[in-house]
Amino acid sequence: MNHDNTLGNKIFDSVNYTLLAIVGLATILPFIYIIAVSFTSPHEVAKGGFILFPKEWSLSAYKYIFSTNTLIRSLGVSIMITAVGTFINLLLTSLMAYPLARTTLRGRKTILLGVLFTMLFSGGMIPTYFVVQALGMIDTYWSLLIPTAISAFNLIVLKNFFQAIPDGLEDSARIDGCNDIGVLFRIVLPLSMPAMATFGMFYAVSHWNSFFNAILYINDNTMWPVQVLLREIVILAQSRIGDTGFEETEIQPLTIRMAVIVFATVPILAVYPFLQKHFAKGVLLGSVKG
Repeated sequence: MNHDNTLGNKIFDSVNYTLLAIVGLATILPFIYIIAVSFTSPHEVAKGGFILFPKEWSLSAYKYIFSTNTLIRSLGVSIMITAVGTFINLLLTSLMAYPLARTTLRGRKTILLGVLFTMLFSGGMIPTYFVVQALGMIDTYWSLLIPTAISAFNLIVLKNFFQAIPDGLEDSARIDGCNDIGVLFRIVLPLSMPAMATFGMFYAVSHWNSFFNAILYINDNTMWPVQVLLREIVILAQSRIGDTGFEETEIQPLTIRMAVIVFATVPILAVYPFLQKHFAKGVLLGSVKG
């Protein structure tokens, strides 16, 4: 008897597929709505209703947001912060994870305990602000890069990944004359590309979506990343990009907000498919050996 075709299995599959379809629709429909509204004419948007496919197409919202360099400048800031921040994150996380992966390191357990402690407790927003201020990083991009330089969770998982690499490979490299830095950059990191790609994406997404630190530490609005500008437009309902306000145009504010959301979301979505294949392998391999 083939148990795969029993009535119970068919019912389970049907319910499972139905629930997955509902969850999938609930996830994708809001984004389709945002894209559709951003390309809809102001006249159709003014009528109200839920739009999934515009009857009257228009690029007026995108022409408006690109009419000044405000959004382009903030996008450049976000790209710079994401690129430089991710490089710093991966470099410092690797440099700390590699020695912690060596059981011969003195004080290793104490350091690991300190790392784990930071996952449960933190100094808080105000003490952190005072530290950033004391270091002279207010109104500098370093305030967005240094305080979040290492993620304790990513550090632990990457440390476990390094531990899974056979010791024989490192011993062979040392016999050939490599020191610890040479072993890390010539042997360990090339073998850890799935994990590095995974954590690189995690760090990049975190930098791209971050806005709270910029609100705290950056007072100059010309240095704001795109997410802060997006917050000003969408959440705080600010009616101005550059020198022209919504009320001075025939464009609906809703289409402007949706266009800015699309503009701020598409770049990071474009990167994701290239690294998606590394996600499961990188995280799971790092969680096998403790």
